[in-house]
Amino acid sequence: MIEMTLAEVADVVGGTAHGDAVVTGGAFLDTRTAEPGGLFVALAGDRVDGHDFAAAAGEAGAVAVLGSRPTELPTVVVDDVTVALGLLARHVLDRLPDVLVLAMTGSQGKTGTKDYLAHLLAESGPTVATRGNFNNELGVPLTVLRATPETRFLVVEMGARGVGHIARLCEIAPPHVAAVLNVGTAHIGEFGSREAIAVAKGEIIEALAADGTAVLNADDDLVRAMAARTSAAVTTFGTDGADVAVSEITTDELGRQSFELVHRGSGATVHLAQVGAFQWRNAAAAAAMALAAGLDLDTVADALGDAEPASRWRMELGERADGLVVLNDSYNANPESVRAALDTLAGIGASSGRRTVAVLGEMLELGDGAQAAHFDVGAYAAEVGVDVLVTVGPAADPIREGHDAAGSGGVSIPTAGRDAAVEWLRHNVSAADVVLVKASRGAALELIAEELLLAEDEGSRAR
Repeated sequence: MIEMTLAEVADVVGGTAHGDAVVTGGAFLDTRTAEPGGLFVALAGDRVDGHDFAAAAGEAGAVAVLGSRPTELPTVVVDDVTVALGLLARHVLDRLPDVLVLAMTGSQGKTGTKDYLAHLLAESGPTVATRGNFNNELGVPLTVLRATPETRFLVVEMGARGVGHIARLCEIAPPHVAAVLNVGTAHIGEFGSREAIAVAKGEIIEALAADGTAVLNADDDLVRAMAARTSAAVTTFGTDGADVAVSEITTDELGRQSFELVHRGSGATVHLAQVGAFQWRNAAAAAAMALAAGLDLDTVADALGDAEPASRWRMELGERADGLVVLNDSYNANPESVRAALDTLAGIGASSGRRTVAVLGEMLELGDGAQAAHFDVGAYAAEVGVDVLVTVGPAADPIREGHDAAGSGGVSIPTAGRDAAVEWLRHNVSAADVVLVKASRGAALELIAEELLLAEDEGSRAR
């Protein structure tokens, strides 16, 4: 963050300064992520009041607080902390005119694409990017406030829970390059339809100035149509016919993809180190954004091959001491991402000869269509030939029902919850297997993956 006195902060956000301090570090919500010279953002929630942790924040390095009442530390007091945080972030960004803002949204792949893009841009200059999936009205300004006069690129992931959300985020961080990755069914329970999701996602394109660049998925009809919503230049990514096109995709025995990347008549070969049937799409989107930012094709292709996973529990490939392979994709889930993960699992099984085991839990925020969506995912697991399906908890029962109704010949194992699933897996998988673990964040299935990687091989396998 640029250096600011507490009085300057108060003036920007329309608050009152209680005490004196000079803020030189970034803003943070959690005392475990404090920065020396930083600004602690105190939120008063229903169960936890951040103001009660002001002293701990000071011990961790904070010099001041942004809150709704005075604390032990010098404090800027405001009526609405979230609004004030956004105002502060926009002020800081306006004082950094050389920073190029690249923003993205989509139903799937935001974090993976963001991580690829941050890696690409770091080859050309100091880059600040969203940490984890801090993509809401708190996460976006916190990302902006990590920028300094040395920052060249600011990569911002934006999420939406309703129409108008992304528009407000773009007021905090107006993008120069903006991408819509796809319009799927994540959060469809809140929006009601893909068309409503497209209205919300397209706000990021509408926020572009005429000299900006919109990056759109050519293979998604609702995204492709967003070109009409901007006066900015438009570049597309995807398969044949896209401005940044991917072709000749191949996959190795551990699910790592190689492909040809073509832009303006020139081509380059890309060998990805990350696992997943969807990785080529994330990589192509990041490449299109990086090219729009001025990088050249060869630099982009080489850097994509060097990119390692930067965020936890997203197709995280682990191998137990005895050789068991675990794909921990437990960070989040929706029908499209589960199908992509099952494609990856099936591909690894087919190329390596390993038995495939899918451990699936509930997908949240799907609204009235939740049961049908779970049933369809189970049927898809059967369709791609997963050998063993383990469902976790009663909410995942429709997945098993869909699998069994498809009649593939695979085995389905219902379990009551995480502990029961771990117990079954501990006694029934071995070095010859590959296990996928996936569900929505609320299911916390990363605990299963972690337990499984630590467990000793029992040497027995259920058929």
